[in-house]
Amino acid sequence: MPRAFVEHRLRAAWQRRGLVAVLLWPLSRLYGALAARQRGRDDAVAVRLPVPVVVVGNVVAGGAGKTPTTLAMAQHLRSRGWRPGIVSRGHGRVGDDCREVLPDSDPREVGDEPLLLRQRAGVPVFVAPRRADAARALLAAHPGTDILLCDDGLQHRALARDVEVCVFDARGVGNGWLLPAGPLREPWPRPVDLVLWTEADAAATPLPPGQATFTAHRRLADHALRADGTQVPLADLRGQPLAALAGIARPEAFFAMLRAAGLTLADTRALPDHYDFDSFNRLSGQRNGLICTEKDALKLWRHDPSALAVPLRLDVPAAFLDALDQHLAARGYHPAP
Repeated sequence: MPRAFVEHRLRAAWQRRGLVAVLLWPLSRLYGALAARQRGRDDAVAVRLPVPVVVVGNVVAGGAGKTPTTLAMAQHLRSRGWRPGIVSRGHGRVGDDCREVLPDSDPREVGDEPLLLRQRAGVPVFVAPRRADAARALLAAHPGTDILLCDDGLQHRALARDVEVCVFDARGVGNGWLLPAGPLREPWPRPVDLVLWTEADAAATPLPPGQATFTAHRRLADHALRADGTQVPLADLRGQPLAALAGIARPEAFFAMLRAAGLTLADTRALPDHYDFDSFNRLSGQRNGLICTEKDALKLWRHDPSALAVPLRLDVPAAFLDALDQHLAARGYHPAP
């Protein structure tokens, strides 16, 4: 049974407390106990760095917009005079070493999302299984860095943090149960500094009392990218039958956005998140142009340089970025004059 199909069925089961979720519920109790033990161990050895650390993560399995949120925050901090760096585990990469992500790094070795962040944010990016290791290596290699963003590190408590940002998409917390009976990586609600919805917020999602929440707007860019970096206006693709693929947490959301942009999808293929494309077979209908996400294209272009990538944009409200500044200032952190 294809992995993407299994993931889709499981995500659907996580949205309600149906039979599948109920059968998995005993395992969620075991998961919760093991996760709590690990959090206690991490808290006991948490590494405190000489610069402020802002963690961007979510409490549900799968993507919710963490990477575009990290990108928006990095760009904002640079505009404010900070010199940010980014650390990540690098999900889906081969190997478990600690290394710097360069603009021309192989995404198989550093991960697709860290490479996208390096190319788009233009700041130092390091990956390692332990974010604290990546952080120390980054500061050693780039001593001018004065603030760190941790992409997808909310549960990695071995790295002490100053500000926590929790990201949600329209799924919210699903049925509210822990893995594998539900989507939660840890119990929710719990206090965090900021909550950002990358889609319309789910009114039923519980939040800590007085929690500051903001809603961003996720959209497609108005163009697609070729492998050589040149742009093709989406308007020029309307009326052409296209084959779309996506190896992200919610492929169907990407396909819906393409259709809403007026594109004709003759075929679609949902792939597992962080799919490596080493066993990729061209979609049916060889004459149809191939279109994908920017993250997928980093690996797909090695196999099919004719594919077009449509970037996803996240319009983060100014009030959210102002609140980030306020949290840093309240802890005594300010950009260098």
